[in-house]
Amino acid sequence: MRASLLQIDVNETESVDSRRVRVAALVREQAGADLVVLPELWTTGAFAYEGFGAEAEPLEGPTYEAMAKAASDAGVWLHAGSIPERDPEGPLYNTSLVFSPSGELVGAYRKIHRFGFDKGEAVLMGAGAELVTVRLPETTLGLATCYDLRFPELFRGLVDAGAETLVLAAGWPERRRSHWTLLAQARAVENQAYVLACGTAGTHAGVPQAGHSIVVDPWGEVLAEAGAGEEVLTVEFDPARVGVTREQFPALKDRVLGLETPRR
Repeated sequence: MRASLLQIDVNETESVDSRRVRVAALVREQAGADLVVLPELWTTGAFAYEGFGAEAEPLEGPTYEAMAKAASDAGVWLHAGSIPERDPEGPLYNTSLVFSPSGELVGAYRKIHRFGFDKGEAVLMGAGAELVTVRLPETTLGLATCYDLRFPELFRGLVDAGAETLVLAAGWPERRRSHWTLLAQARAVENQAYVLACGTAGTHAGVPQAGHSIVVDPWGEVLAEAGAGEEVLTVEFDPARVGVTREQFPALKDRVLGLETPRR
């Protein structure tokens, strides 16, 4: 498979509408890729809390429409990052969208672990409650968002649901970039899965972003890593390596905790 991670520069000098048009064009330029991935809250900025309410949109809003069209035009599977979703009957959600090459919405994941420690996203947005996987012809994607990366039990659940490629959209801060790399490799190793982690670049709401989007294979080896600025990170990987790795080193079969309590 060929995947392109679009590490978008999010800053206050560009309007949301302009960025949406620009990103849609970048997606179209990835025609020929199998999978394209965008970062978390790239329309508003993950730390621009004060703008969440004003920029929130319904699930099938302008970002949905633009990304569905871009996926169809490029003929790619598109993880369109996440948007601040306004549920007409509830709170805001940090919601990731996945589109098929025909532009059909095939997955929507509401972020489960909200960041902020009783402020910011943690109080402004509701928490998702469901794990989401999406079946592609070559592999099954497991969806996660930014802060989720710190919670290994979520990824275990995705693997139990059949995930072989873990896709993470993020707006990760530069000051914790070492954690970003470490945790991406850890999630790959412990789950014997690929990790495709796409973050934002630039500075928004005064918070410099880590960039350094990364692709890690099931042995924890880094296949590709971006720099700090806006960049398209393209990598080819073999989904069959997941099954081979799990067969050659069947550690997942030795799990005890988190499963049904063994009989004495």
